[in-house]
Amino acid sequence: MFEKLVEIICNYVEVEPEKITPESRFMEDLGFTSFDFMSMLGEVEDTFDIEVDEAEVVKLRTVGEAVDYIQKLADAD
Repeated sequence: MFEKLVEIICNYVEVEPEKITPESRFMEDLGFTSFDFMSMLGEVEDTFDIEVDEAEVVKLRTVGEAVDYIQKLADAD
């Protein structure tokens, strides 16, 4: 799941995939804007067949937190 999320992230920001770690922060380290982040979430929803809660996802700061959140939603289905 981490690798797939890294692929999606690379569609939105200019970052080398090998530089993305679970500790990478979306805004500070990867250069996401709020618009990039929300656009990426749409692709995440389609890719993993989940529906994110906007109130929850705005709390996600790192790639690892996002993976955990996506995994939790995927497991709930």
